[in-house]
Amino acid sequence: MTGALASSRPGHSAGAKPAARPIKLMIVDDSMVARAVLSRMIDSDRGFEIAAVAGTAEDAIEALRQVMVDIVLLDLEMPGVGGLKSIPRILRAAKGAKVLIVSSLAEEGAEETVAALALGAADTLPKPGTGRFNGRFSEVLLAKLRALGYADRGGAVPAPQPAPTAGVLRPPVDVPLKLLAIGASTGGIHALGVFFAALPDRIGVPILVTQHLPPPFMTVFARQLSTAARREALVAEDGMALLPDRIVVAPGEAHLLVDEIGGHLVARLLKTRSASGCLPSVDPMLASAGAVLGAGALGVILTGMGRDGLEGARRLVEAGGAIIAQDERSSAVWGMPRAVAEAALACAILPPDKIARRVAGRALEGLCK
Repeated sequence: MTGALASSRPGHSAGAKPAARPIKLMIVDDSMVARAVLSRMIDSDRGFEIAAVAGTAEDAIEALRQVMVDIVLLDLEMPGVGGLKSIPRILRAAKGAKVLIVSSLAEEGAEETVAALALGAADTLPKPGTGRFNGRFSEVLLAKLRALGYADRGGAVPAPQPAPTAGVLRPPVDVPLKLLAIGASTGGIHALGVFFAALPDRIGVPILVTQHLPPPFMTVFARQLSTAARREALVAEDGMALLPDRIVVAPGEAHLLVDEIGGHLVARLLKTRSASGCLPSVDPMLASAGAVLGAGALGVILTGMGRDGLEGARRLVEAGGAIIAQDERSSAVWGMPRAVAEAALACAILPPDKIARRVAGRALEGLCK
């Protein structure tokens, strides 16, 4: 094969081995300088091993026939087919590995970045210009790689790991649905696509979405979500009407809340700091939905890093509402849904398509079953 090199070295000095095998990576970038700098950063952490590098997406797909990796670091701007159009083929060839976009377009090109996430990329990281790969970039890169972790090939993680303990499921809520609120982060755009593909065109209630994304990406995200979901999707404005089957998306610089004026539901925007530190945060959205609608509110927590949504879910459940969490197997990062599952706040833990069927059943039949 030309242009792709499989690494025969572990990339770590001799000594005590870590408890788990290193997370295996492939770097796909047409810049030799970028490949070298990324390799140096990754080699500084014993938890990772560079299994292969490639200069084009075509070479990466060829290399993936010979080497198994957990994460593919992929640039979007490359010769040939390019990174964006190759994502589905890379995911198929990678057999359960996750794709992390590391590209200058992750900061400058909202259309390409949101499209990459919708196609199945797990997360994105803006690549700084030459000579600006500083310590902060390295810290963020390694943190994202750790969060993504091992590939999911249907087997156990190849080292003893503490078993996740999901809490007891709560009973279903037997009250007509009045509002659906969805929170997501890492891997969420793809999960939302799967969810809405399985959701009927009409469920008769407003839909709120808080997805962690930078502010410049929100308009593009709403536009692409509208197409995927086959219904209107708008970035929230303060006082905007929450109408049946309209998707209202939290803007990147404010939390999205629910309010009721004269018997009509409207959106409210809040810019105060949240306990999770996220902006926008899932917590205020869920808490306000519970406060206004009680048992008529249903929250969904999709894939994401961290614990955003936990406190909001708790308050929604205390108000009589219900929470459904995405399962570990289908999550890019089982952080946010795991937090609510282990807190015994969920009435179901399912992949996105099955969550959609539960939501449809609740909306159309008044049951969460």
